Amino acid sequence: MSRSSDPADTRPARPAGRLPLSPAPHAVRRDSRDDTTGRRRLSVASMLLLLFAVASAAVGQVMLKHGMQVATSRAAQRGSLVISAATSPWVLLGLLVFAISAIAWLATLSRVPLSVAYPFNALGYLGILTASILILHERANVLTWAGSLLVVSGLIIVVLARP
Repeated sequence: MSRSSDPADTRPARPAGRLPLSPAPHAVRRDSRDDTTGRRRLSVASMLLLLFAVASAAVGQVMLKHGMQVATSRAAQRGSLVISAATSPWVLLGLLVFAISAIAWLATLSRVPLSVAYPFNALGYLGILTASILILHERANVLTWAGSLLVVSGLIIVVLARP
């Protein structure tokens, strides 16, 4: 290996067969910053992954709630709530969907800053609130809707105001 022709360069020569520590130019990921504002932009894939993680967590919660309603009614007739819940297809499927959402959330966190990703969980509030009314036939009053809309408004503010 050749050394710099500058006599002031006192760096040792790189041993043969050793690669430089800096990555190859094609391996360096480009920074996804908006040139005009300096804000980080989410890629479409990251946004879809984030929305999938939030939506699947909400779906899993609704499935778990439905499964526990079924298990509670079965337990009233047969006995143990634990056994009824552990053998309920809705509870087991809800746990599976929730586990998938956890894996999707981990993948999201590897791509998206937590300060951006976490506020998106507010969308899950709206999804769960809507599903609990439409699917589980629960009731929600005006204050519940107002509070949920305020939380989602906060999400929009956080995402838009991110430096």
